Amino acid sequence: MIKVAVCGANGKMGKEVCQAVENDSSMTLAAKIDIQGDGYRTIEEAQRYCEIDVLVDFTQPQSIYENAKYCLRNGVNMVIGTTGLKDEEIAFLKKIATDMKVGCFIAPNFSTGAVLMMKFAQMAAKYFDNAEIIEYHHNQKKDAPSGTSIKTAQLMAEAKETFKSGNCEETETIQGARGGTSYSGIQIHSVRMPGFMASQEVLFGSQGQTLSIRHDSTDRKCYMDGVLLAIKYVREHKEFVYGLDNIL
Repeated sequence: MIKVAVCGANGKMGKEVCQAVENDSSMTLAAKIDIQGDGYRTIEEAQRYCEIDVLVDFTQPQSIYENAKYCLRNGVNMVIGTTGLKDEEIAFLKKIATDMKVGCFIAPNFSTGAVLMMKFAQMAAKYFDNAEIIEYHHNQKKDAPSGTSIKTAQLMAEAKETFKSGNCEETETIQGARGGTSYSGIQIHSVRMPGFMASQEVLFGSQGQTLSIRHDSTDRKCYMDGVLLAIKYVREHKEFVYGLDNIL
């Protein structure tokens, strides 16, 4: 049995993960960790009283980096679903995991449909010189742009150096109107609004045509198969993995 702890257990995603773990015959929910509600308040406290094989983190952008450093330095395998980590922070976590021989699995998105959307965008990027990303989330999401949109832009940027071919020199009369400029000049637009859960649209354009690749999440249960797969993988493979696409 894989002994799983969930950090952020009383949040919306955390509750779904706890339920999914309890429903999986190969796992047991060893600890619920959250600063609010029942369960342990800190990872350190949970470790004192529980044996933990894998810790799943769905907390907040401001806490995930410190949580991850603590776990990896103390030999706790991690599955990280919290977004907001910077590139240099991810690189440092990879170094710790590699040095300590501890499993660390970071995924910007655990939905198989979202992973396919990213892969399709990566394929299309070879054939279009212009592209932008629009990502839509509920208005309680604290980080922008989303981890999914950043990962998508990274994959697309592997195809070419710029996606602004033929664009005129632009002037923003309202700062930020064109969104944020990411890898290879890909503009990312972040929408935060009640009614959305998590959606992303990748737009490609060329003379006389456009291509739109879109994925919509309407229920958090769509992430659970990916989370469970990551838990099982990281328990067996003491390595660093970034992105669910690497094990599908």
